[in-house]
Amino acid sequence: MTVAVLGEPRQNRRMKRTIVIGDVHGCLDELRDLLREVGATPADRLVLAGDLVVKGPDSRGVLRLVRKLGAASVLGNHEDKLLRARRQGKTLSGAHREVAESLDDDDWRWLESMPLRIDLPDIGIVVVHAGLIPGVPLDRQRRENLLSLRSLRADGTPSRRVDDGEPWASRWPGPQKVVFGHDALRGLQRHRFATGLDTGCVYGGVLTALVEPGSLLVSVPARRQWAQPGDLEEDGGRQ
Repeated sequence: MTVAVLGEPRQNRRMKRTIVIGDVHGCLDELRDLLREVGATPADRLVLAGDLVVKGPDSRGVLRLVRKLGAASVLGNHEDKLLRARRQGKTLSGAHREVAESLDDDDWRWLESMPLRIDLPDIGIVVVHAGLIPGVPLDRQRRENLLSLRSLRADGTPSRRVDDGEPWASRWPGPQKVVFGHDALRGLQRHRFATGLDTGCVYGGVLTALVEPGSLLVSVPARRQWAQPGDLEEDGGRQ
């Protein structure tokens, strides 16, 4: 498993502000709005919770912006789908095909570099895209759960579906705090040791960031609805 460990922002070690942003899904204008709303500067450490691409209007623009800003991001299930198809020589369809055809070599290299987990030990946070299984060491978590977990059944087994158990984050015991995305149906989640930031921007909701220190939540509204919530069926079932 590839893991990124990020310490204090390199640009200014006196400023220890970390901004973690939920699923962007190609919503470039909303990402810019959010960065303005939080007053992001080069001294801030920017981390994204994956699914930067697909469904929204400008996936390539999002990738270019986050690279320009020196941001880091965990791998989301949509980036993973693009990469798997490219490696296996498979033909994609729909929105994934459109995004894949728009990317250049620099975009692909950046996607390939995305880790499954980003550790922020200086603030006691780990960032993943989807979820973690309580009681399993971080370095033994299964890839599919990091990319697609949403719920835990009564017997503790994992599920990708919202209607198949309770939020995994409600059972996360800490003390390390987890920040994640992926679960737009449940929206903002605020559990004792876990915060879910997928607030459905691409579906007409809001784009949300967690700012540390202070655990400040900042959101901006979607400029429009870019995709239908029914698209979540694919995310929760077959991916």
